[in-house]
Amino acid sequence: MMFRKLYWVTEQLDAEGRSAITGVFTSAPDLIGKGLVWCDCTEKRAGFRLTLIALDRAGKPLGTWTGPDFAGMSEDLKAFVDTGEFSVEEYGELCQSVDHFAKATA
Repeated sequence: MMFRKLYWVTEQLDAEGRSAITGVFTSAPDLIGKGLVWCDCTEKRAGFRLTLIALDRAGKPLGTWTGPDFAGMSEDLKAFVDTGEFSVEEYGELCQSVDHFAKATA
């Protein structure tokens, strides 16, 4: 059995693309409930980036998506449903929440 713990990293970007990490979340529900918000901890407000990282995999992230549209995210995350790392319900809630956040910040 594969052990892989997934983490979500949220970042806010400035106009030049420089980022400030605003959170690290250990589950899709945690990201949905706490992470899809603009943090007042930084003045960077030109963009918002979500990155999916595997604890047991150094180097390249599993996925990175930048708002406002988070292009390709819903399609990319389907693979994690197939592996059982996200339930169908988590996948649906995550896609819906990211879409809602994107529309609210556009």
